[in-house]
Formats: sequence, structure tokens, C-alpha cells
Amino acid sequence: MNPTDLLPLLPDLATFARVVEAGNFSIAARQLGSTPSTVSRQMQRLERALGTRLLERSTRSLRLTESGAEVYQHCAQMVEAAASAAEAASRLTGRPHGRVSISAPISFAQSVIHPLIAGFLRAYEEVAVQLIFTDRDVDPVRDSVDIVIRPTPAPPPGLAARQLGTLRWMPCASPAYLLARGAPKHPKDLARHDCIYLGETPDDNRWAFRRGAQTQTVEVRGRYIANDVGARRDAALQAWGIASLPEFAATDALREGLLVRVLPEWSLEPRAYSGPVWMLYPPNRFLAPKVRALIDWLAQQMPASTGPGA
Repeated sequence: MNPTDLLPLLPDLATFARVVEAGNFSIAARQLGSTPSTVSRQMQRLERALGTRLLERSTRSLRLTESGAEVYQHCAQMVEAAASAAEAASRLTGRPHGRVSISAPISFAQSVIHPLIAGFLRAYEEVAVQLIFTDRDVDPVRDSVDIVIRPTPAPPPGLAARQLGTLRWMPCASPAYLLARGAPKHPKDLARHDCIYLGETPDDNRWAFRRGAQTQTVEVRGRYIANDVGARRDAALQAWGIASLPEFAATDALREGLLVRVLPEWSLEPRAYSGPVWMLYPPNRFLAPKVRALIDWLAQQMPASTGPGA
């Protein structure tokens, strides 16, 4: 097939890549602003033109044939190359503009990302931001999100990444609570206190601490259990007990003296949702100016308590 014959197939090849990534015709059609019947006709036309079956269809799912899997790899590269060409042109011409989407865990989005967006919008008047609050693992390619913020030990393979900060946890209490009950001197002392913890898994009340080479795990109890960071912080402010909080959620209250860090010489080590925080995005050679602008803004404006290496 010569290049001239190939040109009419380019839209169908791009649609095929979207169908494979979406998993079915309906989702692909919705993402493309088309209809399932139109997408189905495109796939039939493409198969006839290539002389091979690309997809095995059933009422519930699609499965790539051996030929389809190989063709998809080339189609995905074609779409990425087209996106890079468009982004390269945009990068070389003018200011950032258009809408950029970003997702982050709910509490992190509320406490850290949302407060930074107003300044970004003032600095880049031609850019709109869609901030998605979600605790599920979003894939920037599969879910068509420009930037995904995720705490994870290392970036997933196949994605570009830039470290946004480091997420640390700490037990905190109000001065009133500590005055009434006394300040713990050792993690074992927490067993005699009211503690406010997540309660999402059976062992969420087992708090693990580290100080140098020393480790200590203590089973805590309390009258209030909440899987929302804001609720635990409010409960601590109201002197209900010692709460486990990510540092970003406690920073303002600590600075104002409304909360006090408990056992400051020990580090609290939760089983999840801690460590490096990454901005993840598709590994395109050329990032759209709007995406690059937001990545750079967040990296520069990130509060010191969650900055890289904090």
C-alpha cells in the first residue's frame, strides 16, 4: 500500500487506537464525539482495507487478534507522533491557552492543589483548569487526563514524571487535650490515650513508628474513627484525641499553635499514601504549553512542608 492509498485510512487507524484503549465501541465513540455505529463501520472499513481481522467482537467485550495487536502498536505510535507534532507547533507559537486537566487524591487536592490554582489562573489568563478530586488510580493515557498527582514509591513505567513533594504523617493533638491528658513520651504511651485513626482496614489502629534504627508498633484506641483527613483534623482541634494526619493537612494549625505534633522525635510510618508525590503525564516529547505551565507552577509554588525531599 503506497502513501497515497494510506491517507484516507489515517482517521480509521486513529479510531482503532482509541477503541483498543477504551475497551469498547460505546466509550470510544463518546470520547471521539461520535456514535457506536459510526465507530463500528470505521472498524469494518479498516479491516477490509488491511485485509485482516483486527478485533474479535462479543456482546460484552472486544479482544485483539494477533494482527490487531501488532497494528495497534503502530497506530498508538502514529497518534502519539501526531500529538507531538501539534504540541511542538503550539510550543513554538504563542502563550499557553486552552483547558488543562489534573487529578489528585481528594484530601491532597483540597489542602494543597486547590489553593494554588487561583494564582495560576491569574498568571495564565488564557488557560482553564479542571481539577478532579478522586482517590482512585487515574491513568493519564487511559483516562485522558493531562496531569495525575499520585503518592507512590516510584513512577509507573511508561509515564513521564516529576516529583512534586514528599508526603509525611504525624500524630497531632490540641494543647487543651495534652494539658488534660499529658503528652506521650514514647509511642507505647499512646495505648493510654484517645486516638483518632482511619479505620479503613482492620489494622489501621496499629501505628508504626521509627526513630533511627528503633521501631515501635502500638495498638491505639479511641472513640472516634474517620477515614477523612479533614474530619480527623477537626476532631483533634476539638480536643477529642490524638489524630494521625498528613503533614500538609496539619501545617496551618501547627503554625498557629492550634495543634501540637506529638512524639516529634519519632516518625509515623503509615502503610500507604505516604512517601514521594509525583506529577505523572504521558511521555510525549513535546508537552503542550498549558500543561508545562501548570507543572512548572505547581513545582515552584508547592508549600515547603510537601516540597521535594521534605
